[in-house]
Amino acid sequence: MNVAVLDRTTTDVSNPGNGRFYEYSKAANPIRPSLTPRIPYHFFAPSLYAGGETRIVPLDLSEALKCPSPATGPGLCANFVRIIRGDALTLRPNATSMVFYVHRGHGQARCGDVAFDWKAGDFFAIPGPTGLDLTAGDDAALYAVNDAPLLTYLGATADHARFRPTLFRAEDANRELAAAMNDPAAAERSRISVLLAADEFPLTRTVTHTLWAMYGIIGAHTEQKPHRHQSIALDFIVDCAPGCYTLVGPELAADGTIANATRVDWESGCAFVTPPGYWHAHFNESGANARLIPIQDAGLQTYLRTLDIRFT
Repeated sequence: MNVAVLDRTTTDVSNPGNGRFYEYSKAANPIRPSLTPRIPYHFFAPSLYAGGETRIVPLDLSEALKCPSPATGPGLCANFVRIIRGDALTLRPNATSMVFYVHRGHGQARCGDVAFDWKAGDFFAIPGPTGLDLTAGDDAALYAVNDAPLLTYLGATADHARFRPTLFRAEDANRELAAAMNDPAAAERSRISVLLAADEFPLTRTVTHTLWAMYGIIGAHTEQKPHRHQSIALDFIVDCAPGCYTLVGPELAADGTIANATRVDWESGCAFVTPPGYWHAHFNESGANARLIPIQDAGLQTYLRTLDIRFT
């Protein structure tokens, strides 16, 4: 990863810049609207990619976040990807990692010297420096998350692939999720889910060195108890019936529920943001199972030993 060179055409480098001093209590935690804004809640409807031409739809909150490029969080950008049958699409973000979930359709992918077919329910992780070419054999929709905003902030360019393209087949993911759900100990666990991991990252057990991806199920008439972590969660809902929702809030009440919670009602194919450090709980009051995919910057947070995941 190369650090960007200072632009001498726009910056006077003949003299050093003037430093500043801030009194500690006014600067140690500048997370407030006038300086560094909090990460907002946001809901992205599936109507954003339901029709129209082949395109990438960034789930862009950069204005609210004061980020200089498209971003859904300070270090991540989520996208809806729509490809019409027979069309091709090339993705070349300045990112170290891209993770995809195929919501519908099928097609082919090429990443450097690696090529494979993909279909609904598959996941795949792609190193950003290698780029990716997608061709659709049928009208297709994918959910994709990359870490380009992190590199923009660092002023860096990703030029070295840290892992091989990795494919997770739908049938394998569903088999492992079913095994987790049918395990006799499942009722005592905080969630029913499986984590995706690449061989190159045994220390963090994550899908890439920066990204973390979970494939989970919320059973009919069940809930996941409140939990929190310092990584942002960019949640995609694979499928659900009416009556599925998430409650999110910064604090817990004395009874262990989330105080003054914001409610996010789910739709199949939607995405929403869960800010880092906020308590959140998922509820399924319908009669059918629901599936969700949170993708987070928890690969990086785990490596830094700052994830700090907690459960009630």
